[in-house]
Amino acid sequence: MNYEDYEVIQLTKELVKIESSNPGMYECAVGEYIYRWFQKLKAEVWKEEVINGRFNVVARLKGKEKDPALVYICHMDTVPVGEGWMYNPLAGKIQNGKMYGRGACDMKSGLAAGMMAFKYMAEKGGPFKHDFIFIATADEEDVMLGAEKAVESGLVTSSSWVLDGEPTEGKIKVAHKGKTWFRLKTKGRAAHASIPFTGIDAVGAMSEIGSEIRKRIAICPPHKELGRCSAVFGTISGGTNTNIVPDQCEMTIDMRLVPPMDSEKSISLVKEAVEAGLKKVEGAECQIDITATRPPVEKDDSSFLLGRLKEAVEEVEGQPAVIDFFPGYTDTAVIAAITGNKNCMSYGPGDLGVAHKPDEYVPCSDIIRAEKVMKRLAENILL
Repeated sequence: MNYEDYEVIQLTKELVKIESSNPGMYECAVGEYIYRWFQKLKAEVWKEEVINGRFNVVARLKGKEKDPALVYICHMDTVPVGEGWMYNPLAGKIQNGKMYGRGACDMKSGLAAGMMAFKYMAEKGGPFKHDFIFIATADEEDVMLGAEKAVESGLVTSSSWVLDGEPTEGKIKVAHKGKTWFRLKTKGRAAHASIPFTGIDAVGAMSEIGSEIRKRIAICPPHKELGRCSAVFGTISGGTNTNIVPDQCEMTIDMRLVPPMDSEKSISLVKEAVEAGLKKVEGAECQIDITATRPPVEKDDSSFLLGRLKEAVEEVEGQPAVIDFFPGYTDTAVIAAITGNKNCMSYGPGDLGVAHKPDEYVPCSDIIRAEKVMKRLAENILL
């Protein structure tokens, strides 16, 4: 099969070639490309500023009903390119049926599939039963300001049917773990390392706090679908030299939550762990900063979008759809959390397990499959 013959493959490659790392170049250049691409269609298209000149790109086909609308929402930014690549991360090279590049999997292939589904409906023309909105978002790889802006501006509501194109291995992802992000800063007192009792070890205090957090997370009850809570100590730094008792230490924590654990309870857990850890290093202090909070999102078996998406997958693939949960947090999860919307889910090409890594890739056959499903879903709802 010559994958280069498919327009969705070519579009994915063009998107991969435009760096949109966050932090880094950000998504403005790829946003301009997407904006010009949509301008060629018979649709409304505009930019919606999010922060500091960064913007979402919005396209809309009007239907008889404005709300609920069918909304495809796909982010434009990627994580930084990073080191360790065998393939050019900004080339979109196709090798053995796989396209390699930063964002090829997460999620420029899903973005391309959604764009092509929108183009397909624009070329079909109405009348449509409902509005069809495509939102290419900024900042998903950080604190998801683009999705928040879409809610704030009323583009998505509690009634919308919202699908993102995140990598799901062909499964429908209908639930999300919640998360709380922390930044902890311990303060001690410097001293000569040969007489440590004259100082206060800030790194030691942080170590004790981390241990207490791990103990508490380990006994949190599991969820029947979402699994267990977790805590990852993403970054840590402290001290000034090997022979000096460290007087400061900073650590960030990514805590993923499943019901009944939520952000409020996770904050209490960390406060208790900090108190217990500090008791083991007399005189140390700790500042707790909460940098992000998102609640868990559970599955709703009665969801209208879930039913229509299952039908679309089964019609395209000829077999029953697999329902699963998304371990990370996506734009649709943000929308669900803010609005209470039960029709927010993920379906797209690729495997999350290769995202954010060197030599990130997506199978080209996955891109084509996702495009077909997104087209079929739009037809089934709008026509």
